[in-house]
Amino acid sequence: MQRRIFGIETEYGLNCASTVGGTPPLGPEETARVLFEPLVKAGRSTNVFLTNGGRLYLDVGAHPEYATAECSALWDLLAQVRAGSTILADMATQANSQLAAAGVAGEVHLFANNLDSAGNSFGCHENYLLRRSRDFREMADALIAFFVTRQIIAGSGALVHDEDGTVRYSLSARAAQMHDALSGATTRSRPIINTRDEPLSDSTSYRRLHVIVGDTNIAEPTTALKVASTDVVLHAMEMGTDFSDLALADPMEAIRRISLDLDGRQTIELSDGRRLSAAQIQREIRRRALKALDNEEVSELYSYLLDLWERALNAIDSRDWSGIDTEIDYAIKRRLIDAYIARTGAELGDARIARLMLAYHDITGGGLAPRLEASGAMVRLTSKEQVSTAVDSPPATTRAVLRAAAIAAAQASRRDLGVDWVNLRLEGTGTLVALQDPFATQDERVDELVARMSRD
Repeated sequence: MQRRIFGIETEYGLNCASTVGGTPPLGPEETARVLFEPLVKAGRSTNVFLTNGGRLYLDVGAHPEYATAECSALWDLLAQVRAGSTILADMATQANSQLAAAGVAGEVHLFANNLDSAGNSFGCHENYLLRRSRDFREMADALIAFFVTRQIIAGSGALVHDEDGTVRYSLSARAAQMHDALSGATTRSRPIINTRDEPLSDSTSYRRLHVIVGDTNIAEPTTALKVASTDVVLHAMEMGTDFSDLALADPMEAIRRISLDLDGRQTIELSDGRRLSAAQIQREIRRRALKALDNEEVSELYSYLLDLWERALNAIDSRDWSGIDTEIDYAIKRRLIDAYIARTGAELGDARIARLMLAYHDITGGGLAPRLEASGAMVRLTSKEQVSTAVDSPPATTRAVLRAAAIAAAQASRRDLGVDWVNLRLEGTGTLVALQDPFATQDERVDELVARMSRD
């Protein structure tokens, strides 16, 4: 397979919970201000690129957001995603110390989920670099069936509240929040694929596939499967595999029905009038994607994930999730809920179940994931050493290594360096270096920029 650049942007929910009970002592905006205060005091801002090549910022709606650096290896991406949560959890710890010193009875929590208690949705966006070699709209149209049904292998699981008060469990937190299949908007018309042509690289060679529909995952195998399955499908399309016969008659109606179809019994109408289940569609997509991998060398990690893909489909078809309930989020969460209900007699709409779900996605000290991983109830793929390295160091196989070197030099020399995904601008000098090749790891212009900052 050709190397591909990919990355993940994760928006986090935040809350300052009272430590003595009652209403939160701080609102979201005040909590975000406390969280980012150390960065602001250090002379930076609430929008910074980091020495690991990633970006940390405060998004609209007081949502902290972390975007991984460009990765071309799945191991790097997993470590980068976890590094982002580690960085934000450390910021929450600092914020809690500050609140305690100020006599505020509150504790900051950050949630890697997609819905707050008021029903507001926030995202986990995926980015995949495409070579500008075929019609993008045709390619995007053909991908919709894959993304609509991908939730049965990569959904995070969620509680859905019907208008009559009924609470149900769904496969995906994002399925009910999507408004359109394709669109250039991301908020007012929240699409499965954002079609805005923003390559963040040489626009004559590349374009970016910006995927909005994915859930925020906690279990690393689910994150890995979400990205790896998309990667091999894109590879198959670039090799000429045709998926257009799997186009759905009504993608937005299908994505909602599939999310609530825990038994996998319902069928979805295709544009040609056929009806297939979500698992049947995914099996056919997987079969064609694997055929395009014939004679290709597949890594041990991808071999594991291609097997997990099949096991997830078997779990849906057999209605027995035990084969994936330590690897796929919606199955892990459902097992936790079932165990809690069996132990306490609580109903699905019980507030204690909602708190259990929040704890699953809490990346601060109150989170469940580390304990689940330690007990073997959730599979962890990365090592602590990989994540610790990714907190400070960029992936070595993309231009992130150039950006990181320039940022580190600017910090060491106390120079003002303007940074975005493509450009490095040494303020006050007129020096601008554009990193148009996302695969480049060496650049004499960056070497000179670093030397100049060290020298001047």
